[in-house]
Amino acid sequence: MLDYSIIIPAYNEEDLLAQTLSWLNDIINEVKNYSGEIIVVDNNSTDNTAEIARQFKATVVFEGHQQIARARNAGANVSKGKYLIFIDADTLITQRLFSETLQTLESGKYCGGGALLQFDKVSKLYLAAAVQLWTILSKIFKWAAGSYLFCLRSAFFDVGGFNEEYYVSEEVHLSIALNKWGRKNKKKLRIINERVTTSSRKIEWFTFQEMMRLAITLLTNPQATKNKQACWFWYSRPGKR
Repeated sequence: MLDYSIIIPAYNEEDLLAQTLSWLNDIINEVKNYSGEIIVVDNNSTDNTAEIARQFKATVVFEGHQQIARARNAGANVSKGKYLIFIDADTLITQRLFSETLQTLESGKYCGGGALLQFDKVSKLYLAAAVQLWTILSKIFKWAAGSYLFCLRSAFFDVGGFNEEYYVSEEVHLSIALNKWGRKNKKKLRIINERVTTSSRKIEWFTFQEMMRLAITLLTNPQATKNKQACWFWYSRPGKR
């Protein structure tokens, strides 16, 4: 068995995937004494996502149903690592975070965790406020952001992986399940005090009014997180909704 599997769900990510994979390969080459793999889950892309992943020697898995939870689970199901690390295709991590993630899981004290979040551009005040609010919630409740989540393989499969009832917030539900698993198995979740950098492109694609309507819908009706149409922000491109 390998030490770790890095799993990247990707739907039409040809613009940013190459940078993410190149960045990851450089980090992996610097972190010695661990064996691992990169798995890119092509979530029914219509662009060159799969070809780019193969160029960087990643294992490519196809998942035809466009859903983030299902894509991540598809990657986990073929993985060979005892540690699972989920990274978004538009997210860059640091070597320090990668090393600390492996050391955290290797310590035997933790069953999983995440990192702090930042966007590559913060041109809107409400975005900065949203990041700050998420940081507070993440630290208090030990919720990992979907852009970077790690866990023990055993814990992941014991709790059933990402809940495929949800089209969004699946990382929060997994964090809650892992926290519960950890309490039973005398382990904790850890939010590492290191930031990942995620693209803010989706914030730029849509208007403030659209974002507010989305937030109100999800906050007032939690069941909407199980409806793909209601979660359009995570599954759309400009002009294609």
